[in-house]
Amino acid sequence: MSASRFDVLLEPIEIGPLTARNRFFQVPHCNGMGYRDVSAHAEMRAVKAEGGWAVICTEQAEIHHSSEITPFIELRAWDDRDLPAMARIAERIHDGGSLAGIELCYNGMNGPNLYSRVAPMGPAHLPVATFTADPVQARRMDKGDIADLRRWHREAVRRSLTAGYDLVYVYAGHALGGIHHFLSPRYNDRTDEYGGPIENRMRLLREVLEDTIEEAGGRAAVACRITVDELLGDEGITRAEIGEVVEALGELPDLWDFVLGSWEDDSVTSRFGEEGDQEAYVRGLKALTTKPVVGVGRFTSPDTMVRMVRSGVLDLIGAARPSIADPFLPKKIEEGRLEDIRECIGCNICVSGDFTATPIRCTQNPSMGEEWRRGWHPERMRPRGTDAKVLVIGGGPAGLEAAQALGKRGYEVILVEADRELGGRVRREARLPGLSAWIRVVDYRVGQIERLANVDEARDEVTADEILAYDFDHVAIATGSRWRGDGVGRHHTRPIPLDSGLPVLTPDDLMAGERPAGRVAVYDDDHYYMGGVLAELLRAEGREVTLVTPGACASSWTAATMEQHRIQARLLELGVRIEASRAVIATTARGVATSCVFTGSEREIDCDAAVFVTARLPEESLYRELLDRRDEWADAGLRTVKAVGDCWCPGTIAAAVWEGHRYAEELDEPEADAALPLREVTELADAGAAVRLRAPA
Repeated sequence: MSASRFDVLLEPIEIGPLTARNRFFQVPHCNGMGYRDVSAHAEMRAVKAEGGWAVICTEQAEIHHSSEITPFIELRAWDDRDLPAMARIAERIHDGGSLAGIELCYNGMNGPNLYSRVAPMGPAHLPVATFTADPVQARRMDKGDIADLRRWHREAVRRSLTAGYDLVYVYAGHALGGIHHFLSPRYNDRTDEYGGPIENRMRLLREVLEDTIEEAGGRAAVACRITVDELLGDEGITRAEIGEVVEALGELPDLWDFVLGSWEDDSVTSRFGEEGDQEAYVRGLKALTTKPVVGVGRFTSPDTMVRMVRSGVLDLIGAARPSIADPFLPKKIEEGRLEDIRECIGCNICVSGDFTATPIRCTQNPSMGEEWRRGWHPERMRPRGTDAKVLVIGGGPAGLEAAQALGKRGYEVILVEADRELGGRVRREARLPGLSAWIRVVDYRVGQIERLANVDEARDEVTADEILAYDFDHVAIATGSRWRGDGVGRHHTRPIPLDSGLPVLTPDDLMAGERPAGRVAVYDDDHYYMGGVLAELLRAEGREVTLVTPGACASSWTAATMEQHRIQARLLELGVRIEASRAVIATTARGVATSCVFTGSEREIDCDAAVFVTARLPEESLYRELLDRRDEWADAGLRTVKAVGDCWCPGTIAAAVWEGHRYAEELDEPEADAALPLREVTELADAGAAVRLRAPA
């Protein structure tokens, strides 16, 4: 396929004193590594530079200890001791020929300061606006505090230039920074020159922009990232007000980066938002400034990207999640290799890394976060270590990833799947409400396998006898898992009493086409997406549904993927009854018996059937039989048999893909060498420093 129709995306574009080599712009995004795992952080950005992104930015970088967001792990620019970490990231971005941007942030009311213990500051006396409702309140900033903030920001700009950054952000978006809080009437109740009408509320933004431009002095470009609508009506920042801001300040920064609402509004999962959903909010703002503008929309289609530019919505194609799923997306478009793009599925498992303070991960790209730690690369696999032949049994996410990765290493591979279609759990789950984009996990890997001459497929069930009769050196068992129907999960670790008079189904049953009759109780002790999506499915089909969960809300873990509030709202709007903080303790002929997880008080819920979404069991019988027959391996020429993915340990789809990739990467490697990823160890400070500070003069 010719890439000519995409040439507009490959045009250089000026950003103040800079020239970006194309229109692909990796906007700032979190990574769960920040100041703690600096080499891993730097190498992750470096791979994107290699992949063709013209501008690559850090996540928000805290500029001062009086506004930090522990337990989140972000970059820090507190003082000169942070310069080596800042510089390493910029240097590795430059090594790939890209421009390095840094998003400086004074977190304001989003910083609970749990580490520094300093009182947070914001435009008003209000509780901090954090994800975890910390019992901390911000104090109203006076003129001296505002002067301090401006000075700290200047110092951070100076530090960024010393570290080698080409583009410096003034951050006024996502309700995550103090400047946003001043802009928003939700947080700003001031009556001085920094409060009231929008011309006053934008004063701090103007001042910090002017300070940054003066400090940069033409040595670096200045970007402004700003929320275009808080989606709160007149209680928050409105699109009309941002139009006034851009009209007034439009020529100050060298680049405008437009975002929508808070972070969870700007990074909506594919279950609740389509590609390019933000266009309606951003369209028209570009006409208010002569400076280039960038925006996001989980862009995965090159044709949509071209339309954004040619129709005058954006000058640069911003991406966070698509750049995570495929760091080489720009280069693949440039080379016309669209079929090789790993399209983002919008599951937000990447975001969960930030919420759990762990290195970033991706369902589509198992190398994400492992570039330095394990030496994995999203496009290059090490050549095979031997001439070994590998049998992969199971065509789900783990088996597909193992087969295609082994094939790219050069091994001869046979992939065997018992079902008519490849895809396993992904293909089944992608048919559930809102999850259709997840089929991309299958489509990408099947497409790669089809072009590998050394990977063959077969549709069959395989026995241990047959495996031992074949001529394979290695066997990977990726036969998946099955949902339990006995109530065992987090709350109950033993089966619960079941009355034969009440049908009990599992997610596997529903995905296979079975349906309960009448009223249904969905018992969700999994707490991820499955319980909520099945309740939605059954209710949309006209059944009366009650969702019972020991959690405090429906699908509670999805707070880490920033969609729990949307799941809860959708279920309530559909008429699903939610019984939170209750566990199903038994079934009866009339329904399910439940108990309060706090008091133990019991109550029965009438229903005609139950669906249990609890724990899963690995489908490991074939794996266990082969292990039991280990003494026959040598005669069969068989060296290793390993379970991978859900067959080894049921988990997320991302975990299954990662395990399949790990199997391929580590085949023929000594176990000791393959076990432990690289890590950075904190250098000990001078043990006597604090003692000297406490000593009397």
